[in-house]
Amino acid sequence: MNQRVRTDWLLLAGFCGFLLFYGLSYFGLVGADEPRYAQVAREMLARGDWITPTLSGKPWLEKPPLYYWQAMLAYRLFGVSDWAARLPSAMDATFMVIAVYLFFRRFRPGSQLDAALITVSAAGVIGFSRAASMDMPLAAMFTMALLAWYVWYEIEVRTYLWLAYAFLALGMLAKGPVAPFLAAVVISIFAFARRDYGILRRTLSIPGILIFCVIALPWYIAVQVRNPDFFHAFIVQHNLERFGSNLYRHREPVWYYIPAVLLALLPWTVFTVAAVAKTIGAWWSRRRETLPSPEDACNVFLLIWLLVPVVFFSVSQSKLPGYILPALPAGTLLLAEYVRLHVSSDHRPGTVAVILHAAVAASLFVPAELLGQILLLHHIAWSTATLIAVTFATVLAIGIALTLRMPTGLRMLRFVTLVPVVLAIAAVLRLYAPTLDNTLSARPLALELGKLGSKPLPLAVFRVRRETEFGLAFYRNQIIDRYETGQIPPGEHLAVAPTGLHEALVKQLPGRRVLYLGGFAPQSLDYYWISAYPPGH
Repeated sequence: MNQRVRTDWLLLAGFCGFLLFYGLSYFGLVGADEPRYAQVAREMLARGDWITPTLSGKPWLEKPPLYYWQAMLAYRLFGVSDWAARLPSAMDATFMVIAVYLFFRRFRPGSQLDAALITVSAAGVIGFSRAASMDMPLAAMFTMALLAWYVWYEIEVRTYLWLAYAFLALGMLAKGPVAPFLAAVVISIFAFARRDYGILRRTLSIPGILIFCVIALPWYIAVQVRNPDFFHAFIVQHNLERFGSNLYRHREPVWYYIPAVLLALLPWTVFTVAAVAKTIGAWWSRRRETLPSPEDACNVFLLIWLLVPVVFFSVSQSKLPGYILPALPAGTLLLAEYVRLHVSSDHRPGTVAVILHAAVAASLFVPAELLGQILLLHHIAWSTATLIAVTFATVLAIGIALTLRMPTGLRMLRFVTLVPVVLAIAAVLRLYAPTLDNTLSARPLALELGKLGSKPLPLAVFRVRRETEFGLAFYRNQIIDRYETGQIPPGEHLAVAPTGLHEALVKQLPGRRVLYLGGFAPQSLDYYWISAYPPGH
């Protein structure tokens, strides 16, 4: 291993370690999905059941098992914790970045470090790599599948085609049929763009299909045998109905994913848009050529890969930011190729693009430094701290712009852009992790409840958010009853309700003592001790 390759791996290890793994435990699980998925994996591990996901002891058939399996292994190695629940996504993101590095080292030597570092530092990749969810496992498997397929396309070594089928099977286990479906659409449009329909025939490999079936189908068959309603719950409700209706109340406008992708690509958005525009222009001007260059073919493939998930999910009636995560690596790789071509031709980017990129990259520091205000006030108030943050970001932007306008400035793009990314992540984790924990996670509330008595009591909630309910279920590792659905424990228990609902809570419990124990001000929640039903009730 030569010195440059050794340096590359050290840099990748350092940036992946910091951006993806550092501070995974600094604040607790947030939202409804993180604690819910983490708890499903815990219950599967406790039962020793690798087939049927359960939540509160009941089958939970919304998602396939890849994340659960990974989390179960993490729990077995490191114990059950919130950071262990997030470890699978961080590991999958790391594997994806390594695959990007190896792909570019083989086909675009000299730009592999750019490609890997740009990918790992995109906001969407950082965010979802730190989440206990299925989005990053799907994105990683999908990315490695398409990269393997394109290697096969260029060098026609069938091992890579079979590898693509294997990763698509893992994508099927990560989030369902969306992985092979999107891959088929991307490859089909690429064949149409190349006017080479034999690509489709050659891609349909019998050994590859067998590999896919051997990896993906056993779990689907086993879970269907054990749970006859699996097909309807998973395929019909959580795939077809989720796509075609607003069943789960995630309706957004059709243009929702345009700003979502632009935000997810921060701080690289400006130059990624430039790379997309350049790729479209080059393809249009050379569309009649019978033998486009390999660079053009790769860029067209990446462009199709970027656009297909965005267009597909824009049609969906249910939209969440994580849905288009599989598209992001295509955008970062297009940018890496854009940088490589500009560096090799000694062409400097335009002044407007440089200024916009510097401003966007440096501006990441402002919300990161003022996150406490945003969480508590829900806006940024003008203050001395705001002035300092804006001034520092302005100086940083000027430094980035001046560096990029130098004759060799584009060679420094990755490092000058990584400076505000690292500063922003460090500010969030070191300064505001406790604030994030208190305002967004149920972990501190669960810790307070755990100090109330020597024996753990049953716990119920009343009119609280799902995030709180699922978070308490994970951190207390117990079934949480909900008063609104008639789940009122008959015995002594604790109850959590929003502040100001004491009288409404008492009305739910006629004849029982309700004792106020305290409140959790950051989330405006109160908790109570509830006596058992009187004898003879």
